[in-house]
Amino acid sequence: MPRYRYEAVDAAGEVLRDALEAPTSEAAVEQLRDRGLLPLSVAEAKGGLLRGGLSQPLFGKSRALTRKTIMLLTQQLASLLSAGMPLDRALTILIGVSEDARGQALLERVQEKVRGGSTLADAMEAQGAFSRFYLNMIRAGEAGGALETVLKRLTEFLERSQALRETVTSALIYPIILLSVAALSVIILLTFVVPQFQRLFADAGKALPLATQIVIAVGAGFQHYWWVGLIVIGLLVVIVRQRLSRPEQRLRWDRRLLRLPLVGDLIAKIETARLSRTLGTLLGNGVSLLNALTIVRETLGNQLLVGALGDVTEHVKTGRGLAEPLVETGYFPKLAVQMIRVGEETGQLQEMLLQVADTYDSEVQTAVKRLLTLLEPVLILVLGVIIAGIIMSILVAILSLNELAF
Repeated sequence: MPRYRYEAVDAAGEVLRDALEAPTSEAAVEQLRDRGLLPLSVAEAKGGLLRGGLSQPLFGKSRALTRKTIMLLTQQLASLLSAGMPLDRALTILIGVSEDARGQALLERVQEKVRGGSTLADAMEAQGAFSRFYLNMIRAGEAGGALETVLKRLTEFLERSQALRETVTSALIYPIILLSVAALSVIILLTFVVPQFQRLFADAGKALPLATQIVIAVGAGFQHYWWVGLIVIGLLVVIVRQRLSRPEQRLRWDRRLLRLPLVGDLIAKIETARLSRTLGTLLGNGVSLLNALTIVRETLGNQLLVGALGDVTEHVKTGRGLAEPLVETGYFPKLAVQMIRVGEETGQLQEMLLQVADTYDSEVQTAVKRLLTLLEPVLILVLGVIIAGIIMSILVAILSLNELAF
């Protein structure tokens, strides 16, 4: 039976660290609760080390908090507050659980400000480690006296957002590996294989076919001037980053991305899911629509959609509602806009926005699978054509030498 290491809080507020045997992590959590303990983290013990799950430290080694770190912090704080523990005591426990010195220092600064009379949102804002969306959610929860409820909603939001991000990231791993292998194969052929035939052709003294001359020249370039290629790639990266740092250039780039077949549709769906979930979560916690739209703009990645949402905000100020201005932009999916319109008409905008987010999370997964289905054979075909071209150029030259011999 698997063995799980855990961190839990007892009735006296003390942090306990131990291990237990259970068929699943959920069963381990239930065992801890049956003992009257409040689980903070449960992870399967592998080789005596805590790996994965909720056993990750609250803060990474970098100065900025990662998304997973913030999600874990929110989840643990929500669990402690839901158990009736006061905020100061909950922060003390989190400080004791954290094994990272910088994480402990940040939590200690937050606790110090809270003890000095600051709200949790103000204390977190002073650290510069949390997004505006996160801080506004905390502020709304404190104002409404439902901080633990807001923390649970934030945890759910962060989990779904992370799941969507991991779906896209995981889908990109295989194409990247395939491209890397393809590039490495071509470089090995041109750098090590082709030069071996070059000496054979030079001894024969016969003029080589044009295709063979091109391949040999490229191979020689890779062999002797590879460092030039690295410099060129580095310069291109710097130039592209500088150009994209300019708002007008970034806007043009994002507009072109949205116009691309398949890719543009995927980007629109990702941004729609992010917009809908963020906006629905904010509205559900008492944030006004105008303030929520302003916050949502900061969560979007495509600058064209950011600008379009800014225009929508101006229209909302005049009392036109949300759906009609979204239609006029022409950038958001029609189904999403129609669902939002229904939510406005029925007075259930928050619920409909979250439903739109769930719908487009599924749409993103489908679109990613469809894109990979098309991309995989294209990459394989391109790789095959390039390698076949190199091999054929060598074979043509060898055949020409055989004809000369006869």
